[in-house]
Amino acid sequence: MGLLDSVLGQVLGGAPGGASAGGGNAALLQAVLGMLGNDAPGGGLGGLIAGFERSGLGNVIGSWISNGQNQPISADQLGQVLGSDALGALTRQFGGQSDDLLGQLAQMLPQVIDKLTPHGQVPAAGLGSTGDLLGMLGPR
Repeated sequence: MGLLDSVLGQVLGGAPGGASAGGGNAALLQAVLGMLGNDAPGGGLGGLIAGFERSGLGNVIGSWISNGQNQPISADQLGQVLGSDALGALTRQFGGQSDDLLGQLAQMLPQVIDKLTPHGQVPAAGLGSTGDLLGMLGPR
């Protein structure tokens, strides 16, 4: 079972918990979904794709969207894509060290984007509002 499956189990009610480490992962998943929705301040998934392309990593996020194997991303690479403002906001929200947070995001983000784009492409209208995304991650 992957990190995303574990977190989804907790977020969707499959496992009790809450304030445990899994609860923190659930909160991080909520933050990731907040970055990807059409109503996200940074432009949602489209804005994130643009950030990856500006950083020379368009092929990496493209692999997460496509139906092939997901390419990995390092915490440092993800930090470059997100930028210091977004990373600072996430670090303040979750506390701890930005390196630890980036490591968790580097594991979670590819899985989430892969699951939200099951047909190998971003829908023309985007992924929908942030509120819609959690339902898309549920069992199919």
